[in-house]
Amino acid sequence: EVQLVESGGGLVQAGGSLKLSCAASGFTFDDYAIGWFRQAPGKVREEVSCISTSDGTTTYADSVKGRFTISTDTAKNTVHLRMNSLKLEDTAIYYCAVDTTYYDCSTWGSYGMDAWGKGTLVTVSS
Repeated sequence: EVQLVESGGGLVQAGGSLKLSCAASGFTFDDYAIGWFRQAPGKVREEVSCISTSDGTTTYADSVKGRFTISTDTAKNTVHLRMNSLKLEDTAIYYCAVDTTYYDCSTWGSYGMDAWGKGTLVTVSS
């Protein structure tokens, strides 16, 4: 069973930084797409960032480009999201997701993700 466990959320002041981590287990595929979504109160869930382990391609939502960086530690099956210059509007629950079938970030999740984490709360204060 594929499992994802997020960590690293918390309370941070605007302009500050946080690093989220997602530990994946239950699969041994070499190629997969893994990344982050977020859902703010009263809003729909949105894709934040994705990375493909097959070629290292990354994608970012326009709202986080230049501020967030996604990376993987394939030896540890872990994906990180470094978030800098945090804004009030970054406040949300951040979820990790993985697709072991469609490992291109342009198509991942086309038939659903293999797994979702339970989420980690990021709160940015003024």
